[in-house]
Amino acid sequence: MTRNPVELSRRLAVASLLALIALCLAWELWLAPLRPGGSWLALKVLPLCIPLAGLLKNRMYTYRWLSLLVWLYVTEGLVRATSEHGPGAWLAAAEVLLCVVLFVACTAHIRLRLRQAKATGADSATA
Repeated sequence: MTRNPVELSRRLAVASLLALIALCLAWELWLAPLRPGGSWLALKVLPLCIPLAGLLKNRMYTYRWLSLLVWLYVTEGLVRATSEHGPGAWLAAAEVLLCVVLFVACTAHIRLRLRQAKATGADSATA
C-alpha cells in the first residue's frame, strides 16, 4: 500500500475509469439494455478507453481533459436516472457516482502533482 497521495490519486483515477467502462458495458449489453439482446449504446465506452493509456503512462494532459470529458457521462447518467425506472435508474446513479469519483481523483492528482513539482522545483508536472 502506498502512502504517496499522488500515486493514490492516480490509482483511484485508473480504478474508477475501469469501473466506469465495465459498468457502461454491462449496463448496455446485459443488465438493462435499451433493447433486448444489447444496445449499440454500448459504444459510448469507446471515448473512455482512449484516456486509459494516458492515465497508465501518467500523462498530466490526460488527467486534465478527462476531468472535462467525464461531465458528458454525468449528464447522461443524470438524465437516465430521472427518466428510467428499475435497474436502469440505479445503474445511471452508479454511473454518476463513478464519474464524480473519477473527477475528484483527476483533479486531486493534478493539484497534488503540481504542488509536488513546485516543492521540488521540477518541471515534470507538465509532462
